[in-house]
Amino acid sequence: MNPLPPNQQQALVERLMSACGGAYSPETRRKYFITGPQWAGSYEGNALFYAKTREAVGFEDVIRHYAEVGVGYWCTHDSDVIPTELLGKDGQWEIVEKIKKTLAANGLECSMVTTETFWHAVWAGSPAAEAPETREYAKFRVRNMVKVGHELGARYAVYWPGNLGYYVQGAIDEMQTLKWYADALNAACEIDIEIAAKRKRPTLKHCMEAKPFEPQAEILLPTSDAMLAFIGSGVLTHPEMVGLNPEYLHELMWGGAPRAALARALMAGKLWHFDINDGYRLKHDVDIAVGLVNPLDWLNVLVLLRSHGYNGPFNLDFKPPRTTSNFGVWKISFPTAVDRFITLWEMAGEVMSDPIIKEATDAMKAGGGAKDPTDVDQVVAANRELLSLHELVAHRIFQILVGQNRGRVLAG
Repeated sequence: MNPLPPNQQQALVERLMSACGGAYSPETRRKYFITGPQWAGSYEGNALFYAKTREAVGFEDVIRHYAEVGVGYWCTHDSDVIPTELLGKDGQWEIVEKIKKTLAANGLECSMVTTETFWHAVWAGSPAAEAPETREYAKFRVRNMVKVGHELGARYAVYWPGNLGYYVQGAIDEMQTLKWYADALNAACEIDIEIAAKRKRPTLKHCMEAKPFEPQAEILLPTSDAMLAFIGSGVLTHPEMVGLNPEYLHELMWGGAPRAALARALMAGKLWHFDINDGYRLKHDVDIAVGLVNPLDWLNVLVLLRSHGYNGPFNLDFKPPRTTSNFGVWKISFPTAVDRFITLWEMAGEVMSDPIIKEATDAMKAGGGAKDPTDVDQVVAANRELLSLHELVAHRIFQILVGQNRGRVLAG
């Protein structure tokens, strides 16, 4: 093949994307509660030790592109769209008004807001640092973002205490730090109650997001389970207002099973928001798009969520690869991420209604009919063959994933 000049390369991308087929229309994509983050759309391809590979994109273009793809909801950190020095000032509200107009013009809603408490130098010792003025500033930031959230019509607020921890042992009092962090969440909930009452609208759902690694050496709330314990510990004034925003990769990173973590959050009634992406165990936060690494695991995750009535947002918290151009971000990365999610979601419905899986699971639940459940040998003998159905169910789910249940065969 001859070299392809730069002025012909976008046409090739579009032609090959069209040749791939299997895409959903923007109208179909909008039927799902899929949210597009400002930070994902504006990500410039830079990472730890790496330079930027893409041009900057402002919120007007990010929102417009999401609308073109068919993503119906948008979310943001405060400082993604408002310079830190303008937060809480008149200039902030001018920007918020522009965001509202841009969302309305493109038919999108703001689903969630979140406060950056991990990047700026003020957070070097975390938002719950020893200095009282740092903690007061943290309260100001979360209160301010609650105000912005209500102004934009958001339903959720997310908190990632990524640097709530330490580099060296003995540097902090963990108990005190956790209580100080609770003070900030309590401040956010209190002002939320006040604003919601004045506006006659529901309070936000305040969601904590866990991550086991980065940026501190030791993190105080590294997993969703740790956060469930924190919510129920008695340090929160309004624990009923605080739930979880697990992230698929964050649960995978430490070697855990995302599906199991989600099940525990569901059982606690605290699974309110879900960041969707993909990646590898025991690695850093690569944030690959959903289904590109663990499609079978993702199918099982969605079976769990569909089976137990999860109806919250699915937030596209991934980083388009550094190798992808600005053009490719919106022509490949986001449309295909959304389409893989939709396909896996609908496949999960197939799994739930599959007659083979139903017959197998019903049989295992019915058991083998041991007459004396206190006789261990009798119980083992009664269920010995039924337990083989575990592997059969797993195989059947794989068949659904690759289309063998519909007759797809690849034998030569």
